[in-house]
Amino acid sequence: MLGIIAIINCLLLEVCIFFLVTWIFWWLWNMTMPQVFNLNKITCWQAFRLLLIAGIVFGGTYFKFFSVTLAQFGNYL
Repeated sequence: MLGIIAIINCLLLEVCIFFLVTWIFWWLWNMTMPQVFNLNKITCWQAFRLLLIAGIVFGGTYFKFFSVTLAQFGNYL
């Protein structure tokens, strides 16, 4: 039971970090790109999709510190 709770907590933390990174990307884009390159502002969901596409094309980011495998909690399941 403890292992399942730890896995859920780590997954929630990773989701929260991803949405925080999305918000930071969205904010930086809207502060910089329209002024420098005369591009349109984007919505938060467009920033989310851009990060997903960049992750697929360029291999994404790997948060080794937050990654959880079932093998780490195999004794608790």
